[in-house]
Amino acid sequence: MNILLADDHDLVRDGITSFLKLAAPEVEVAQAKDFAEALAVVDSETVVELTILDLNMPGMNGLSGLTVMRQKHPEIPVVILSGSVKRSDVLNALEHGASGYLPKTLSGKSLINALRLILSGEKYIPSALLEDDGSRMRPGEIDLDGLAPDNPLRQLTNREREVLGLLTKGLSNKEIAKQLTVREITVKVHLTSIFKKLGAANRTQAVKIAMQLGWEA
Repeated sequence: MNILLADDHDLVRDGITSFLKLAAPEVEVAQAKDFAEALAVVDSETVVELTILDLNMPGMNGLSGLTVMRQKHPEIPVVILSGSVKRSDVLNALEHGASGYLPKTLSGKSLINALRLILSGEKYIPSALLEDDGSRMRPGEIDLDGLAPDNPLRQLTNREREVLGLLTKGLSNKEIAKQLTVREITVKVHLTSIFKKLGAANRTQAVKIAMQLGWEA
């Protein structure tokens, strides 16, 4: 695992590098203190399998640095590192091509697991992003009182039940996003959580399982 870690704080870089080497001795970490240096490392002959960019370091200019890195090296996954876990920041990063979003508050073990997940081709999203956002379920979609206490449908947040309700009606991600006045990436995030909670592998299976559990289209 060859990683490029770019952050303008020496303490952050050294701390994360030390932990990565301790937790996974096979990891090789190259460091950069700003975006220009990070881009130079990736442009060189150095083998980089994963790039971690601090969201607020010099040269990033918001997410412009992420866009440039993805355009020049689309084959290398890029992960955003940040002290912020605001939903808008996470979604914007994903929309600009990030393969994951790592809060600086992430535990060491979770960091290693997140990086391995990303290297396997998946995206990593902080669990905070999947928490209920307070949205209300549309009336009549499901009667929770009629479900058994251990029914997986009870684990869904209000917004996830909204998304599932529209999914059972055959709507695409784009159509669901339009109905709920949210971004399409937000719908994808909720679907990921729905699939996990229902034990489904895809959209069709999720709808089938939901129906078996008592959901009425």
